[in-house]
Amino acid sequence: MREQFVTVEDSMSMVHASRGRLAPPAPGVLSEVSIVSGIAAATLRDRDDTTGAIDWAGFAQDYSTVRHHIARVVPGCDDYDAKVRRPGGFQLPHPPRDSRTFDLPDGRAVFTAVPLEVLTVGDDELVLQTMRSHDQYNTTIYGLDDRYRGIHQGRRVVFVNADDARERGLADGDLVDLVGVWEDDVERVAPSFRVVVYDTPRGCAAAYYPETNALVPLDSTAEHSGTPTSKGVVITLRRSAAASGGPAADGGGAPVGDHHKDPVQPHHLS
Repeated sequence: MREQFVTVEDSMSMVHASRGRLAPPAPGVLSEVSIVSGIAAATLRDRDDTTGAIDWAGFAQDYSTVRHHIARVVPGCDDYDAKVRRPGGFQLPHPPRDSRTFDLPDGRAVFTAVPLEVLTVGDDELVLQTMRSHDQYNTTIYGLDDRYRGIHQGRRVVFVNADDARERGLADGDLVDLVGVWEDDVERVAPSFRVVVYDTPRGCAAAYYPETNALVPLDSTAEHSGTPTSKGVVITLRRSAAASGGPAADGGGAPVGDHHKDPVQPHHLS
């Protein structure tokens, strides 16, 4: 069987191969390609149109098949599988960069201004942004450190303004559950996050995804793009049941300095 690898595009439009270096955490663990292909096969195989005739299982068996299909439909991806096997991969075309051209009716770039809407929340609520750590690319987690924010060997942390934490009777290192607030009254909870007092604006909080994906309501989306509102999730904090005992309840977080860009960053264990 040929070596399986996926491809990624970086911020410079370079496409290159990406290979897993770690052993699977358990027997039978499926790749993302296998999972998505299996979902597609289970939901679309009985359709009468051409979608039902697609060999979804073939995608999982040989990722090159996925790349051959991409090459047929995505501009700039011709001969995709061969080009991505070269050292360094290849660069996708980018007309504004390559030739200063814009594929628009008048050939010019278009800038759009929209009014800024401020999200208002209740007295005990915070606006949570979900984000990536330094050791993370999209939903792929390569390590448990975040050198940007001084977090080491842990990810279940929530960054909270010092005054917001104090008003809630919380201290750096306390364990809390993040409880989502939405109009459908469904309880959405991400349990056992360690509070990290941080230089963030009042009323705001931050935590890593995908650990906090469960807090994002499926019907809370941007008006035009349909993008989930993962940067504006309304939550409350409540003391975690795990805080009543056990090794996870003994604190372990050193206080953050007066400024989050101190030369020596603290260690916070989640």
